[in-house]
Amino acid sequence: MSYRLLKPLMNRFALLSACLLLGACSATYIENTQLQSYDTNAGYRFPEPGQTTQANSDSLYICLAFSGGGTRAAAFSYGILEKLRNTPITWKGKKSRLLDEVDCISGISGGSFTAAYYGLYRDRIFEDYRARFLERDVQHELFMSALNPLNWPRLASPKFNRIDLATELYDDTIFDHQTFENLIQKQAKPYIILHATNLASGERFEFTQDEFDLLGSDLAKLPVARAVTASSAFPFLLSPVTLINHPEPDNFKVPKDIQNGLASYAGDRRQWHWAVRQHDYLDKAAKPYVHLMDGGLSDNIGIRALENSFRWGAIRRGINNNRIEKLIILVVNAKTDDQDSISHNSTPPELPDVAYKTTTIALDNYSFESIETIRDLNKQRKQTQETLAVCNNRLKTCGGDEFPELSGKIDPVVIDLNFENIQDPQQRKHLLNLPTSFALPKEAVQQLIDAGAELLDTSTDFQSLLKELNSSPGN
Repeated sequence: MSYRLLKPLMNRFALLSACLLLGACSATYIENTQLQSYDTNAGYRFPEPGQTTQANSDSLYICLAFSGGGTRAAAFSYGILEKLRNTPITWKGKKSRLLDEVDCISGISGGSFTAAYYGLYRDRIFEDYRARFLERDVQHELFMSALNPLNWPRLASPKFNRIDLATELYDDTIFDHQTFENLIQKQAKPYIILHATNLASGERFEFTQDEFDLLGSDLAKLPVARAVTASSAFPFLLSPVTLINHPEPDNFKVPKDIQNGLASYAGDRRQWHWAVRQHDYLDKAAKPYVHLMDGGLSDNIGIRALENSFRWGAIRRGINNNRIEKLIILVVNAKTDDQDSISHNSTPPELPDVAYKTTTIALDNYSFESIETIRDLNKQRKQTQETLAVCNNRLKTCGGDEFPELSGKIDPVVIDLNFENIQDPQQRKHLLNLPTSFALPKEAVQQLIDAGAELLDTSTDFQSLLKELNSSPGN
């Protein structure tokens, strides 16, 4: 080839090289903004029952927990939302859709996509979410993005990684560059709690302003896509999301919940442990950065945040001041079958199998224990209420002083929805063995959506609940 013909190609190559080098120099991950002033009345926080003025009733308090599990979890949780939308109820004389009474949604990994999308767009989710996420091969798109030569120099930068490509893809094609400020501006329920895992401590990390206060950071400026990316950053496939642990504002004060927890070692070891971990974020010298990965590593069903709120947070306060009369927690659990193939071989499993098992096997066990723990909490509270009532009745007959009753009598309902309850054996096996990837055929997506409606229709607990709600006083 002559120099005359080669020269334009050389110029183009030089220009492309320059662009790639510039891209490498400018590549950086999304940084969380430093908080300028500490204000417990500002930011995206779990609302106290009675704070909002919308039509949603505080007396009927419904929380949804969307588990992890890739597109299968996202589609399953979408099916539950669709069924709740189509379920009319009458509570204290007021007719509404059951979906309209949902107060909070806790989302993990795949479930965080559905939780975040509904939080941002409400009923629009029923118009375009399937096309925008559920029916896409997001996994292939992420793979091709990493193979794009234009991204190689950015990936070579120490401040840019595969996780940042995922954030860009989700931000551009699913969440439209919405930030937590958009959730704040809605000033409406449900409150969305997205979870990740602090890789250093193994503790849950919630994308709430209460958590970000400890990082001296303003959650409002953070893209929602960034939180969803952190929540679904499965180990070995994606790298962690990194947050800067900024110095706290001058007017910062350690929150009362943490102060109370630090003083509760003898009385409530769980609260003390939580408070210690939260307080650790204030040691900026020891922890200048926080690295986050898949929320399923610490709580694969998203129920621990609801448990904490029920133990000592906003839900407990709502019950104690009699604002919450009926508490309902629906656990949308997209757990898979055990799929134990390694026990059939005499040779030790290969590294990929070991990595997968060590990452997931504890999650299923922990998820089961999480559900049972919150059920035990319900039983304990109910037993305490009954015991106090019996003691006070006896004291009345003896003329003694009565014990003060437990504030806010309540009988919470916890319903675990999972594929093990599918009645048809072949369908059950099929759903339990669907992969937890971010790519499923349209037929599988539809089956998962349909399973949500079927499980609610066949749940005796849920059907009993509907009868109770529709026969509530005032109807």
